[in-house]
Amino acid sequence: MLPPENTCAIVLAGGAGTRIQHLYPHLPKPLIPVCGHPFLEWVCRFWVRLGIRRLVISLGYKAAEAECRIAEWNWPGVSITTVREETPLGTGGAVRFAAAALPDADPLVILNGDSLAVGPIEEVWLMLSDPGTAGVVVGIAVENAERYGTLRIGEGGRLLGFEEKRSGRGWINAGTYIFSKRVLSLFPAASPLSMEYEVFPCLLAGETRLRAFRMEGDFLDIGTPESLKRAESFIGRHRQELEF
Repeated sequence: MLPPENTCAIVLAGGAGTRIQHLYPHLPKPLIPVCGHPFLEWVCRFWVRLGIRRLVISLGYKAAEAECRIAEWNWPGVSITTVREETPLGTGGAVRFAAAALPDADPLVILNGDSLAVGPIEEVWLMLSDPGTAGVVVGIAVENAERYGTLRIGEGGRLLGFEEKRSGRGWINAGTYIFSKRVLSLFPAASPLSMEYEVFPCLLAGETRLRAFRMEGDFLDIGTPESLKRAESFIGRHRQELEF
């Protein structure tokens, strides 16, 4: 199943990546090269393969370098726009800022530019087609959720909340959200604004109905030196799913 016609993606790529900054001091984290391309490019390629044709990439740290690299991507039929945060807005603030460049977009796919979940995701569009569902959070199972918060999922896949970090197997937040655009009006007005610590608690405390999609797939974020070492093998395993 293809995404709805007006679906657009917002890719959050403005962070400095403090835990790995010493390894690539001249690059913003999402531009770290993996298998010959910036990791950010692999993230975008996965969603373009799924049918997304408009992307807005939100930049901050070393934005000029990122803009130059992104300008080199020439993908027929795909529109890519960059926006630059002049001051750090937080993840939630960056979503709100980037959405202003997509006035007619609905729904919105929100992605972290430094992580990638690869697997079948077409069912998420069916979940979002339910008028009672305002948004879907993609979860993915990992053997050890110690680095991540886990999702608390109720009957019918309803998202009930986020658990604290704990060891052992769990369904983690894959950093991928699909929202009906009306949800943006429910974001707190604060700036900077965090998706994880401010937006989701606000939405879940109200009557906004969010669901969790359990993706059966593979996941990587490149936020630590240890996980970055796995990036080449991760992309190598999934290269056929990312090329076009």
